Amino acid sequence: MTHSRLLIVGPPGAGKGTQAAILADRLGIPAISTGDIFRSNISAGTELGLQVQSIVSSGGYVPDSLTNAIVEDRLGQEDALEGFLLDGYPRTPEQVVELDRILSATSSRLDAVVLLEADADEVVARLLKRAQEQGRADDTEDVIRHRQDVYQEQTAPLIETYDARNLVVRVNGLGTVEEVSGRIASVLGI
Repeated sequence: MTHSRLLIVGPPGAGKGTQAAILADRLGIPAISTGDIFRSNISAGTELGLQVQSIVSSGGYVPDSLTNAIVEDRLGQEDALEGFLLDGYPRTPEQVVELDRILSATSSRLDAVVLLEADADEVVARLLKRAQEQGRADDTEDVIRHRQDVYQEQTAPLIETYDARNLVVRVNGLGTVEEVSGRIASVLGI
């Protein structure tokens, strides 16, 4: 598969970021995380970063219009023309429509949606351990479980949409990094 246009989705704590980096490296395509783009702009103090910072610090969500524009710009860059792995986008049905529009403008489409599946209790335990190790006092069990619930609410309709297009490949997200990346490679045939 020379053209690889992929999404990776999964609950917070399922190891998406780690697996995205491994998969993108294996395929020679950029891993594009909207969260990373926002964080790097915030730390660099760019105009975008300042906009995002003020939204996030007031507890709001970055509006679709801003996120869509960032993704469209990033997918138009040279390194993403032959393929990409999106992590954290799309998150809403409206963003799915926008991604379809962005891709159809270049006569391309998604090849697959990698869904990392993980038992909620296992993921909560993993995140509580990480919170302890990294001193994240705000990552309480209630907060972590709430994030899991929000993920389920937001992501279920996206999975249904991509399932209807026969794009979703399900992968057990629990196990060692190597076991999970091996499963992903196997289902994608790479």
